[in-house]
Amino acid sequence: MDSGVIKNVVQVAGVELARVLDEPTAANAILKIKNGAVVDIGGGTTGISILKDGVVTEVIDEPTGGTHFTLVVAGALHLDFEEAEHYKRDPKHHKELLPVLKPTIEKVADIIKRCVAGHDVEEIYLVGGTCCLTGVEDVVEKYVGIPTYPSKTPCL
Repeated sequence: MDSGVIKNVVQVAGVELARVLDEPTAANAILKIKNGAVVDIGGGTTGISILKDGVVTEVIDEPTGGTHFTLVVAGALHLDFEEAEHYKRDPKHHKELLPVLKPTIEKVADIIKRCVAGHDVEEIYLVGGTCCLTGVEDVVEKYVGIPTYPSKTPCL
């Protein structure tokens, strides 16, 4: 659901909004990144906020996220969606899943690479539950060519 719809629903309910933020920009309120990109690999989308001197210069949201990772796990291991979701979240399976999920991680990395092109992005910070997948930052960094760090608190 986009923020415009949420804003309208909340306002109809009689709540006055001071501000509506996208997920990666909201995450940066905690991370306090001055320069770089904050990438929220969410359930259905990957949101990217590009920051320069602490100011968001661009926000992008692309339709690939954790749900896609779960679907790949479900198909590869012949699990139903819920089983695959639990399996994916368990760190003891990450080493096994990384090669299976690498093409999907590279799809996210391609989105990131395309979105940061033309911007002076020297670091990428991953947030969202999918950044808990052990090694995701290494695949992104290798593909994009920019140092990439997972948040210590991914589900901000």
